[in-house]
Amino acid sequence: MIDKQALTQVINETLEGSDKFLVQLTVSRDNIIDVQLDSMSDINIDDCVKVNNAVLDAFDRDVEDYELTVGSYGITSPLLVPRQYEKNLGEEVEVLTADGRKLKGELTACDENGFTVAIATKVKIEGKKRPEVQMVDNVFQYNEIKYTKIIIKF
Repeated sequence: MIDKQALTQVINETLEGSDKFLVQLTVSRDNIIDVQLDSMSDINIDDCVKVNNAVLDAFDRDVEDYELTVGSYGITSPLLVPRQYEKNLGEEVEVLTADGRKLKGELTACDENGFTVAIATKVKIEGKKRPEVQMVDNVFQYNEIKYTKIIIKF
């Protein structure tokens, strides 16, 4: 079976110096390898071919038979790594928390530990009869959520 750690190293070395990054890597027991890439700008077929060729050069198919797919991570798929959160700052997102709450708001900040979403919330203002809608920052740790997805508007 292909060593996932060695495979990750080859992919990361290939992407080094670019704005491309590895989002997801799966290796099945049958040596079916699926590589999903993302970028701070865009991913094109040449980027996928470059990673594909680097893997083919590093792992001899005559020694170990495998199936390889390299593609770009889908825009409708949940965010998985902090760099994807960074890429999508300012975008409207949907967050499903581990306790089952589904929230929508603007992704305003992120770091290696978590992210912040500004959510429109009714807030009681002292001296006013009715609550007003204000943007309230909600901070999440990555392990506190089931998923975060970008809301696509046309």
